[in-house]
Amino acid sequence: MSTLYLDDIQTEESSNEDLVRAAQLGDSSAFGDLASRFERMVYVICWQRLRNHDEALEVSQDVFIKAFEKLYQLEEPAAFAGWLRQIAVRQALNRATRRPPSIAVEPRSLDNADNRHVAPLDSLLATEREDQLHRGLRRLASLDRSTLVAFYIDGRSIIEMSDDFDAPVGTIKRRLHVARKRLARELECLQAV
Repeated sequence: MSTLYLDDIQTEESSNEDLVRAAQLGDSSAFGDLASRFERMVYVICWQRLRNHDEALEVSQDVFIKAFEKLYQLEEPAAFAGWLRQIAVRQALNRATRRPPSIAVEPRSLDNADNRHVAPLDSLLATEREDQLHRGLRRLASLDRSTLVAFYIDGRSIIEMSDDFDAPVGTIKRRLHVARKRLARELECLQAV
C-alpha cells in the first residue's frame, strides 16, 4: 500500500488546474480527463437529489455539457471542483422540479379505463360469461348465493362475513367452498343447454 504525501496531493491539484487551463484553451482531451476524474462526484450529487439511476446518468451528462460550454467563465481553475458541484446541484434540482409528478392510480380507476379498443368478440364473450354467472347465481339457494355475493362481489372479508352471518369463521369458509362447487355445477348445466 503506498503512502500519499502532501506533494502528491499538490501535484494532483495542480494537474487539475493544468487540465482546466488546457481545456479553456480548447483542448478537448483535457476536458475529457476532467470529466473522467469528476464523473463519480457529479453522478452522486445527481442521484442524491433524483433517486433514480437513469435520470442521474442523464443529468450527469447534461452537467458536463453545461460545464464544457461555460468553462471559459471560470476565472479560478483551482475552483473547478466546487464550480462543477454547483452546476450539478442546479441541474439536478431543475430536473427534479420539472419532472412530472407521479400519480398514484386506484385499482378501480383502471377498471373504468377506456375500453373502446377491446375487440368486439372479446367484449361479447365477457358479457355472455357475466350473464351466465348471474343466471347460475340465481339458480343457487339463498344462503349459497348471499355467501358468494358477499365475498366475491361485495368484497367482504371472511371475518366481516362471520359477523354479518353470525357464524364462526370455519363455517363461512365451508359455506364458500360448498357454494363454489354448487355454482360450478350450475354453470356446467347452463353450458350444456
